[in-house]
Order: sequence, then C-alpha cells, then structure tokens
Amino acid sequence: MISAAALMSSALPACGGGDGDGATGAGGPEGSEKNTYVLVHGAFVGGWAWDKVVPLLEAGGHEVIALDLPAHGEDRTPLANASLQAYTDAVVEAIDSASRPVILVGHSMGGIVVTQAAEQRPDKVKTLVYLTAFLMKDGQSLNQEWADDAGAEIKAYAAPSSDGTSLSFKEGWAENAFCQDCSPEDIEALESHLREEPAKPFDEPIHVTEERWGRVPRVYIEALQDLAISPAEQRQQYTALPCEKVISIDAGHAPFLTKPREVADALTSL
Repeated sequence: MISAAALMSSALPACGGGDGDGATGAGGPEGSEKNTYVLVHGAFVGGWAWDKVVPLLEAGGHEVIALDLPAHGEDRTPLANASLQAYTDAVVEAIDSASRPVILVGHSMGGIVVTQAAEQRPDKVKTLVYLTAFLMKDGQSLNQEWADDAGAEIKAYAAPSSDGTSLSFKEGWAENAFCQDCSPEDIEALESHLREEPAKPFDEPIHVTEERWGRVPRVYIEALQDLAISPAEQRQQYTALPCEKVISIDAGHAPFLTKPREVADALTSL
C-alpha cells in the first residue's frame, strides 16, 4: 500500500506551496506521458467538485474532462429521468470525445458509474481509478453494498423525500460527516451547491463481466478518515476485488477539496 505523501516525496518531483495553489508538481518530469483524465463526481455534488484538482492536472499538460452527471451540478435533467444508465451514457460520451484512451476516475457513487462505463468501453479506458468509491461485483447495487457499513456516519444525516424518489441531507451533514476536515469555505461551497439527489440509481444493480470491465487495470485511492464510506468498507471492497495499486490519503470523504495536491499527484503517478 502506498501513501500519497510517499508518492509526492519520491515518485514525483517536489511540489511547491500548499494543496490548493497553482504549482506544477502534478505534471511529472519534463517530457513524461500526457494523459486524458475523465473525472466523475459522486452523489450530492457536481463537476465543480474537481475545481482544485483540474488546474493541477492541466498544468502538467494533461487533458481533463470533469462532467456533470444528469441531474447534478449545472445539468437540468429532471430527477425522474436520472438512472444508472443515464449516468453511464454521459460518461461514455465523454470517453468517446477523447482523442486517446482515458484514465477514468470515479468518486463515491461515481464508482458504480465508471464501472459501467468501463464495461461499455474497455478498449478506451487505460486505467480505472476508484477515489474512496464504490467498487462492487456484478449484480450488486450501491445500497446493498453500503447497508453493512456501520462506520458510515453520514447515514444519520440522510433525509429521503416523502415519496422516496430523492434524498437530501439534514443540517450539519457537510462539516460533521461528508467533509469533517474541510475549511469553512469548502463547507459553504458544499452547502450552496447541494441539490436533491435521485434515489433510483442507488438501488440499480451494476452489470459487468470479467471479459470487459474485468480486464481494465484498476487502482483504489482510499481516504483514511472517511465518514461516508468507512475505511473498513473501502478495504473490504478492494480486498474482494483486488486492484493493481492501493494509494492512501489521510483525508475525509472529499480529498479533492482538502488534499487536491495529493489527489493530483496520485493520478499522475499511474
């Protein structure tokens, strides 16, 4: 298991400044291979969640696509039309728009989406990256996998709609469970961007095969202080479905906000 700090001090050149500033450490050595990254957010956020990571990757000459899934971020798809297939279609469209095979990154709920997208486009995905994300077997739904995660403190803040079609959060969700290590500014961003989350995709099973999804190299980036997908749950998932590499970041559920430099360096180390 590799820590992000170790990657920063050895595999990659030293980076100046703090996590959020515009240094170019994520680019790697001069002349190193340039990649296309497709970044897929999780539930309750949008493509904006990657705003601190994107410039670090682009500074190294990499191409980055950080899309909004249907009914998330700035996308105006009605909640009723959101589904795992709709999410997958959006990611596949992004993959198809790239000029080369992509490094496909999913955070949290985005894990099930990148899994399905890789099943559809295995030849166009260079590496699959699960950033404290759901890594599941064929036939499982997110809610089934998450049901036994006793360390997921964020569940106490979930607020389903009266008709069961959407989810929101009770007060205190961001600073107490989603991103307990976030700055006040990041908490404000999370709360100001909060939209109702479609419930249907949480119950939809994934469908993958070893011949397609199973042949795409995969990497897991675990968050050691996560209160949404507990570290124990993350370990259970990447143990059941082994990855080529596991990288550890000492952060809560939103390392793209709190440790963007470490996230970018982890991605460019692949």
